[in-house]
Amino acid sequence: MTVRESIKKLLEDKGDLSVKEMTDLLEVSKQAIHKSILLLIEAGEITKFGKAPKTIYRLNSTIPIIHQPIEKIDEASVAVLNKDFLLISEVGEMLDGILAFELWCRQRKLPFAKTVKEFIDTKEKYQQYYDANGVINGKTKLANTKGYDKIYLDDIYYLDFYAIERFGKTRLGTLLHYAKQGQNKFLMAKIVAEIKVVLNIHLQKIKPDAVAYVPPTIRREVQIMKYLETHLRINLPKVNIQKISGIIPVPQKSLNKLEERIVNAENTFAVTENIKYKHLLLIDDAVGSGSTLNQIAGKIKQKGIAQKVTGLAIVGSFKGFDVITDV
Repeated sequence: MTVRESIKKLLEDKGDLSVKEMTDLLEVSKQAIHKSILLLIEAGEITKFGKAPKTIYRLNSTIPIIHQPIEKIDEASVAVLNKDFLLISEVGEMLDGILAFELWCRQRKLPFAKTVKEFIDTKEKYQQYYDANGVINGKTKLANTKGYDKIYLDDIYYLDFYAIERFGKTRLGTLLHYAKQGQNKFLMAKIVAEIKVVLNIHLQKIKPDAVAYVPPTIRREVQIMKYLETHLRINLPKVNIQKISGIIPVPQKSLNKLEERIVNAENTFAVTENIKYKHLLLIDDAVGSGSTLNQIAGKIKQKGIAQKVTGLAIVGSFKGFDVITDV
């Protein structure tokens, strides 16, 4: 039995294993183990999890991925799926387009071709909310949301909905969820690549002369907002926003009422700048209730830092300004 075959048998018998465990059990060199592991990963037979020194290896899922859908669909439908549908499976495998949708249908025992049509019909229904440049204007919805004493944002936009009816998280919603929760730089890079063109077109339209990024509320080794700040490379002066908190930090997503989120945002962010701008762009990853962006905009205007403040998020809610709790 080769080292590769021995590694597969070990993983099948014992589950997750580190290189050290494999070395001890097989009594072969680390070099031989590493060489065989690389070949197994390239062949798609095992997956690496974690970072050194806590890396483990696992046999890939036995869930079959069908590489040709059971039912044929037209090219226009294939194009929509390739553009708009993305799935990250329960074992962390990322699939795009038609293969992702086929697996999604199979997991739910749904007819493929019929469900594709329903997905496209649903996407078309939502299309009315996007402007000519591909962004969603949420100002009217924010103004109609009960609970605010004052709306400080002059405008608020997002690049996609976080989720849509029946089909759940959108492509960008899925990427954001797993990028943020998993602190995954690969997915963060994918988000930047997918939004860069639309974002640049939008910037040319609204013409801000300064930018600010909402700071994270939860401690993570890899912060998506810091990643966006450094990789979007928006060439504008930056206004710094500080995150402040009491003895026990309370993240926005842990609060279920709009009133609580408004109070939280009002008391946990500070802006200490003395340079004046005409139009500031305030960026966040997701807008649910809108309270974070709105209350920070209020602080910016109160100090006279900017005459106009526009909020922009990667994703936002559909039904009014809901409380998104999982990003």
